[in-house]
Amino acid sequence: MSATVLSGRELAAAIRAGAAAQAAELAEAGTPPKLAVVVATADESSAWYVRSIAGAAEKAGIACDIVDLGTGASPDDIRHRLAALSADESVHGVILQTPLPDGAKLEDLASAIAFEKDVDGANPLSLGRLASGLPAFAPATAEAVVAILDHHGVELTGRHVAVVGRSTVVGKPAAHLLLNRNATVTVCHSRTGDLAAVTSAADVVVAAVGRAGLITAEHVRAGAVVVDVGTNPTEDGGLVGDVDAASVTGKAGALTPVPGGVGPVTTALLLRHTVEAASAALDR
Repeated sequence: MSATVLSGRELAAAIRAGAAAQAAELAEAGTPPKLAVVVATADESSAWYVRSIAGAAEKAGIACDIVDLGTGASPDDIRHRLAALSADESVHGVILQTPLPDGAKLEDLASAIAFEKDVDGANPLSLGRLASGLPAFAPATAEAVVAILDHHGVELTGRHVAVVGRSTVVGKPAAHLLLNRNATVTVCHSRTGDLAAVTSAADVVVAAVGRAGLITAEHVRAGAVVVDVGTNPTEDGGLVGDVDAASVTGKAGALTPVPGGVGPVTTALLLRHTVEAASAALDR
């Protein structure tokens, strides 16, 4: 029996439609929403992701500036540009795309993004507020994990969720969001002993490590829900997830596809966050 496919496309379309309607209202009020994405990498998967953001923003009536600083950008170059964009009243959302050049660290540079414009939840202040249960923009990919589970009616209260990956971009914030939904969360990582023993005991497995095919049938109990956050480029220009879908699909109860699962919801949430930030700016 094949696993149920938990597509994110329908949910993403609904989120984008809502963002587009709000963007039109803001433009009429004199505050057209604008997103800026700062890039300093030649990474292929990142380029694909940035293109998807720009395309979705254009369709939703949200201006999107791709600020390409080049792979030779220094940490100071990146920090100064983030600070300038944060001070620009015409810009409502700022994203620093990863990976970054050697010597540049996301946790050091993201603090230059104004909290109010941190639509991808990268600033340590945003992450701290999220962990404390205070209002903040969550990292969009982490939020997309919960959103897609909600959309497909997957119950989280009282369920055991294994999050594989502890990055501040997905793993840790996803764990906090899931805890806020009364799930019991185990965070796994590269030092976890016997990963399969931990994940195969969970009702829901969230794979977010950036390693193609890491999660196989041995990592999943029969009937479990598997959320694949991975977007790993293939030699032929395609994308595969962190889950070996061919292996898992006959055992898991449900599985998000790659592409077409978490990815489109992530992009749509960035648009929603941007219009929410623009709306807040209009109210100030």
